[in-house]
Amino acid sequence: MAGESDREVVIPARRVASPQRWTQIEKALRQKYGELLAGVDEVGRGPLAGPVVACAVIMPPNVRAIAGVDDSKALPAAVRERLAGRILSRAIAVSLGAASVREIDRFNIYRASILAMHRAIGRLRVRPQHVVIDGNRIAHFTYSHTAVVGGDARCYSVACASIIAKVTRDRLMTRLARRYPAYGWEHNAGYATPDHVAALESSAPTRHHRGSFTRVRQQLLLGFEDTAEMPLPDVAGPPDPLGHHGEGPYLPPEALAAQPAH
Repeated sequence: MAGESDREVVIPARRVASPQRWTQIEKALRQKYGELLAGVDEVGRGPLAGPVVACAVIMPPNVRAIAGVDDSKALPAAVRERLAGRILSRAIAVSLGAASVREIDRFNIYRASILAMHRAIGRLRVRPQHVVIDGNRIAHFTYSHTAVVGGDARCYSVACASIIAKVTRDRLMTRLARRYPAYGWEHNAGYATPDHVAALESSAPTRHHRGSFTRVRQQLLLGFEDTAEMPLPDVAGPPDPLGHHGEGPYLPPEALAAQPAH
């Protein structure tokens, strides 16, 4: 357990596009806590459908950063795919965690995101000495951590985590789109694009839609509900910080590496 003194918030700063932008925050954290620093990020807070997926990555210290790594949102899909392979081959440890749609609806998206991050960190095969996360400080989090606002654009390991998480979730949504082609998940990843919203208005929400989200809830109140479900690969995870055993999909790095690029 980490004490409150171990949890810091790095004050937001304007992003500087310079070769040194990766070195400042993580260098200071390694000097304070040790070289095994895990960067953690999640993707999928905003979509109307699908799980939230988190990744934890420990990158080797004192090694040149992989060229092109950046916040996953700033990269084209083809570039993310290429970089994901390079990150997986170079990382000391990589792990993935997720929170299911059921957990999102039960706990809310914020708590489900924390749960996904907790699972990702807990599944690292190398125990990190400290964790750096994108966003704001998390109260009562199990792991000693530093929160960096805009961390996926300022911290190299967090950017690497954001790329792996994004590629993994996009591939998962592409797989689900084969079962539910009406919603365009292969290109919108479950986000509220015009074609996705139009499909919700004309078709039944699926079991992969988040019933607690307003647009989906409106359709459920109108009586649209799909009873079909495409099961995802589930395994029971370790106890989580909310006091429940994991029911979300377990997404090991090996599954990412085995999936063909689209």
